[in-house]
Amino acid sequence: MQSLIKKWEPEDKTFWTQTGKKVATRNLWISIPALLLAFCVWMVWSAVAVNLNSIGFNFTDNQLFTLAALPGLVGATLRVFYSFMVPIFGGRNWTIITTASLLIPAIGIGLAVQDPSTSFMEMAILSALCGFGGGNFASSMANISFFYPKEVKGAALGLNAGLGNLGVSVVQFLVPVVIGLSMFGVFGGASQTMVTDSGTREVWMQNAAYVWVIPILITCIAAFFGMNNLASAQASFKEQAVVFKRKHTWIMSWLYTMCFGSFIGYSAAFPLLIKTQFPEVNPLQFAFLGPLVGALIRPVGGWLADKLGGARVTFWDVIVMIIATGGVVYFLNADNFWGFFIMFMILFITTGVANGSTFRMIPVIFEPKEAAPVLGFTSAIAAYGAFFIPKAFGTSIDATGTPNAALYAFIAYYVISLFVTWYWYSRKNAEIKC
Repeated sequence: MQSLIKKWEPEDKTFWTQTGKKVATRNLWISIPALLLAFCVWMVWSAVAVNLNSIGFNFTDNQLFTLAALPGLVGATLRVFYSFMVPIFGGRNWTIITTASLLIPAIGIGLAVQDPSTSFMEMAILSALCGFGGGNFASSMANISFFYPKEVKGAALGLNAGLGNLGVSVVQFLVPVVIGLSMFGVFGGASQTMVTDSGTREVWMQNAAYVWVIPILITCIAAFFGMNNLASAQASFKEQAVVFKRKHTWIMSWLYTMCFGSFIGYSAAFPLLIKTQFPEVNPLQFAFLGPLVGALIRPVGGWLADKLGGARVTFWDVIVMIIATGGVVYFLNADNFWGFFIMFMILFITTGVANGSTFRMIPVIFEPKEAAPVLGFTSAIAAYGAFFIPKAFGTSIDATGTPNAALYAFIAYYVISLFVTWYWYSRKNAEIKC
């Protein structure tokens, strides 16, 4: 199979039916597990940080929120660069390189958590290296956008992103299971004793990182043999950089931060938020459900946007986001875990729907060679939510004793986003109806 495809015309219905759809589907179904693993490594600290002090470490709440936040800061920054790499290196080549890079933090964390004398700075460096996983989203979405015709881009991008986003839920669900098993025998290292309010038990915390090593290797091999580079997608950085001059690049970055920034930030902070606000609850029994529903609903958001228009879906979805965030504040003040949890589930659902609908707006606003870097760049800006949301919660709790101040700030952001969506994209005389 040729790695470089010289002719690619997805808007030609005959080409798409006879050749394009099959090739695009194959690339999509290799891209999805690669992206899922990237999210697993990116968010592994959200599941590990909550358990570190129970196995002998002695970090403050703010330090733990920082460890959960740092992958977001680095991942978001890397996305800025990754956004432009596919047209330069090729989608297949870049997928192999970036997926293989996940081995560095996976192996490093597995070694570090076995030694309680590991310093906070060493942990912070390893946490930052998990940002490799965060960077992958920008290049993955840019790559898949080249393969599909406009009429189905929303669904295709929704599947790639939605099933890729499932990595957040997978890691938060799987980590509590694998740390209780001696999966790798003598090769995996010694166990630790976890001390909790309910007693002690033997765990292998390193499994939280080691469990991804073999899947990463398998996915790299699949990408090598099964993915393609597209000659039609090739472009220099200079050719792509024109998107920085486009007003709508910055407007869509604001809107995608509203939804994806919220999704990934809440995903990173949710376990620690539950632990600090409801100490009687085991956070990892529930935390994975938020990212799960948010990821699964994302393709629906893309599909609805294909049918109804991205701006219309986004506008009504943001209204529900505002109400749900207000509900989180109300039930936090009432010390009602189940009300808090249900409101957060609604919030995760709305972030997922808007993730799909806003990304569908971009290929409508921009032509293909501009849409790809815009998709990557907006995702880069939005990914800073993975840093700022956990840090905002940690800072708010330190300063006031509650996360309410952070939540009020998020509500203000959503209100502005509602106006932005209405003014530029959804009202009767909007500049670009999409």
